[in-house]
Amino acid sequence: MQVILLENIKKLGAIGEKVTVKDGYARNFLLKNKKALVANKKNTEYFDQQKSEINKKNEIEKNKANATFQILNNVELEIYKEAMENGLLYGSINIKEIVTLIKEQKNLDISAEKIEIKGQLKNTGISKVYINLHAEVIAAINLNVKPKVE
Repeated sequence: MQVILLENIKKLGAIGEKVTVKDGYARNFLLKNKKALVANKKNTEYFDQQKSEINKKNEIEKNKANATFQILNNVELEIYKEAMENGLLYGSINIKEIVTLIKEQKNLDISAEKIEIKGQLKNTGISKVYINLHAEVIAAINLNVKPKVE
């Protein structure tokens, strides 16, 4: 299915681009979340009329993301978890815990979909966690996992 993107989407394209995606992805994600329009004649004309408004909206979202980026980028957050003597955790750290940690320590509401972890966090030490604030703005935080001392 061909769609016109209404916002920049990582690994897919920029605002206004016509891209071909699978029907399910278009219906269940792009169209449902108002990130794209079906690329027909009527929607193409509509997009051309609304392009400046869409660009302004995107710029506002990017500015908000940049403000959050200034707060979060290269920040070190600490979390204490039960661990073995060799540094392995009992279990692992999940995205919900990171969302809660950011909320508690930085008073920011970040949705779980924006957080990206490379691999699993199963060891003590410092790990990089990436937060996709906007298609063009990605913050990196250092998550310092320390063993819980009783």
